[in-house]
Amino acid sequence: VQLVESGGGSVQAGGSLRLSCAASGYTYERDCMGWFRQAPGKACEGVATIDVDGNTSCADSVKGRFTISADKTKNILTLLMNSLKPEDTAMYYCAAGPKNRPYCLAADFHYWGQGTQVTVSS
Repeated sequence: VQLVESGGGSVQAGGSLRLSCAASGYTYERDCMGWFRQAPGKACEGVATIDVDGNTSCADSVKGRFTISADKTKNILTLLMNSLKPEDTAMYYCAAGPKNRPYCLAADFHYWGQGTQVTVSS
């Protein structure tokens, strides 16, 4: 499985960005897909996930602002980020893994992209 992110950049608070992740490889290894982020000095945290059935989940900190979606025909995972805050500044990673249970857990994500930087200024 290969994952290539794009779409990061610098915006002012309140702005929007769209992250994309082009995925390739065995589809059953991509039944769980998601976005994670890591800010300097902080632990990696899950942002949003989507499974093969279209079920989604988002971290409380981004609910109502971020939307995850997947285009299965184009093998593209997207994260639409609105109302960005300075605390959203981080390296964002696309990740994928098999769906081993009714829901996707962070431990299920075995494949990771190189990351794309998002910087939000106040």
